[in-house]
Amino acid sequence: MADVLSPTTSAILAAIPDPDISTAAPRLVVEDLSPRVDGGDYPVRRLVGETVTVEATVFTDGHEQLAVDLLWRAVDEADWRRVRMAALPTDRWRAELVLERLGRHEYAVEGWLDIYGGFRRDFRKKLDAGVAQPVDYQEGRGFIAAAAAQADPSQRKALEAWVKRLKAASDDIAGAALLLDDDLAVLMDDADRRPFALRSTRQLIDAERTAAHFSSWYELFPRSITIDPDRHGTFDDVIGRLPQIRDMGFDTLYFPPIHPIGRTNRKGPNNSLIAGPDDPGSPYAIGSADGGHEAVHPELGGFAAFARLVEAARDYGLEIALDFAIQCSPDHPWLTEHPGWFAWRPDGSMKYAENPPKKYQDIVNVDFYGPDAVPDLWLALRDVVLLWVGQGVKTFRVDNPHTKPLPFWEWMIGDVRAQHPDVIFLAEAFTRPTMMYRLAKVGFSQSYTYFTWRDTKAELTEYITELTTTAPKEFYRPHFFVNTPDINPVFLQTSGRPGFRIRAVLAATLSGLFGVYSGFELCEAAAMPGKEEYLNSEKYIVKPRDWNGPGNIVQDIAMLNRIRRQYPALQTHLNTRFYVAQNDNIVWYGKPDPDGAGLICVMVNMDPHNEQSCAFQVPLWEFGLDDDGSVDVEDLGEGYRFRWYGKDQTISIAPDQPYRIWRLTPATNA
Repeated sequence: MADVLSPTTSAILAAIPDPDISTAAPRLVVEDLSPRVDGGDYPVRRLVGETVTVEATVFTDGHEQLAVDLLWRAVDEADWRRVRMAALPTDRWRAELVLERLGRHEYAVEGWLDIYGGFRRDFRKKLDAGVAQPVDYQEGRGFIAAAAAQADPSQRKALEAWVKRLKAASDDIAGAALLLDDDLAVLMDDADRRPFALRSTRQLIDAERTAAHFSSWYELFPRSITIDPDRHGTFDDVIGRLPQIRDMGFDTLYFPPIHPIGRTNRKGPNNSLIAGPDDPGSPYAIGSADGGHEAVHPELGGFAAFARLVEAARDYGLEIALDFAIQCSPDHPWLTEHPGWFAWRPDGSMKYAENPPKKYQDIVNVDFYGPDAVPDLWLALRDVVLLWVGQGVKTFRVDNPHTKPLPFWEWMIGDVRAQHPDVIFLAEAFTRPTMMYRLAKVGFSQSYTYFTWRDTKAELTEYITELTTTAPKEFYRPHFFVNTPDINPVFLQTSGRPGFRIRAVLAATLSGLFGVYSGFELCEAAAMPGKEEYLNSEKYIVKPRDWNGPGNIVQDIAMLNRIRRQYPALQTHLNTRFYVAQNDNIVWYGKPDPDGAGLICVMVNMDPHNEQSCAFQVPLWEFGLDDDGSVDVEDLGEGYRFRWYGKDQTISIAPDQPYRIWRLTPATNA
């Protein structure tokens, strides 16, 4: 016989494992769980209190009935919680869990053969068809008797009572009613030994606070909160600015590094290599004789003043975010105290930091794998974060995290959040998508994005679609900063006041995370020639401002933040839907209310210089309305109301009012 088998068949037969091994293999299949990230290696990102819908594909051979449970718990809990999953078409199963506390959670899906459930299903069919036989009744009684014999003492008495009731049944009708009784089904389910049970690998979920997903950030340099460029601002000066920041609707106030600044190679105005004796230097050149990352720059007022600021900010509904920049001035105490944390050249010198073509002569970098760095440097950096957490800081913007080892971030963020699950880390990583997404996977709650350079309708549509429909939707939270001290986008340099309003409304309505660097509200745009850098950059000088200067867009920002707080539809990027507007310069999108009652719609003229017109479609289908239906419309920016009749409409939008924000609801009778 072997001589007539094909080579392929012979190879298949040779690969068949021993029958004893095969019978021990899982009979069920549990696969394709969602939500998950990289098969469960990294956590899905959600909010505390959020309901998470879990699905899985679970099946087995033949027509056996299955039961499937969703299990979940916080990772520091011993016991799993369980809920039965509901069967969907094509072997999919679904259930929900609620994240009741901050921190990391895990879930799994477990399926098994539901023997008694399968009996009830088939027995009912036989009864309905009039083909039930005595043996069917006998089989059912046998399942219950077997369950009673194997049950725990707490269940055995109740099952034995059912056995007696079945024996005493007066006729088949009574016996059938007992076998199909729902109370008996619950008891049998509780006593089920769950044959062929198979549990999936665990999947991870991080439950974070709301600010990880929805927040409005305002960045300022504390030293510039002064009216005199020759007088360094202090934390107490910042306290005086808090009411205006609150009134603009911001809830997070972010500072660049507030530590002592080195003298060696200190930068002068406009990144000059020569600094005068009174030039303040870049705050990113951290460390001097006054201390390093654990210290406060003396001219800011010290820890006591910082504590006053944190408390005052809290009273105004603001929390303080700090920059965590892992870099050192050549004067940082660590260079002499821990030389093994740095890489030295053969001549005893150290190479300053570079990001070609940019050079940072006033900065040197640590070596995460230096001769004495593991674990001492890693622990020291973690302790820096914990020190500031102890000072009331729960949010950190991390400078250039993509230039530091991923294993460090995964360990450090995990360790900090295990102790303080309310801590948030923002990645300032303008780099390759692969690295930006991996930083989110290893622990960063949110990230700077390419939004800064997405200036056209096509670019924005493509980018938002990627973030909302592909894998990053489960773990990557985009923070739409409109500008930064390092980035003065060309669009803003060339677009005037309309351009600032355009970028503000796009950032504030497309993402739940929106941020501005101070001066944006004043439409500051003066640039270094040929560069995306600010002329007279605040990174190198004390820069007083007239916060009520002419032409500002303070009212726009305040309105945007007000409606962001008022309407949950604007608190996430994940619900964005783009609609038809027949002009490449006009972007038109909607964001439905979570309860489906209304739809926030935003239309923006992306051209800051010219009026643009278009025909567009009112998304009546979102309310189940026909093309000739009508919706009530409230202009959330201007406050007036009107009604649209029919799907097809036209509009013209001029640069002096480059956007519209409407809330649509089904038309009501007048």
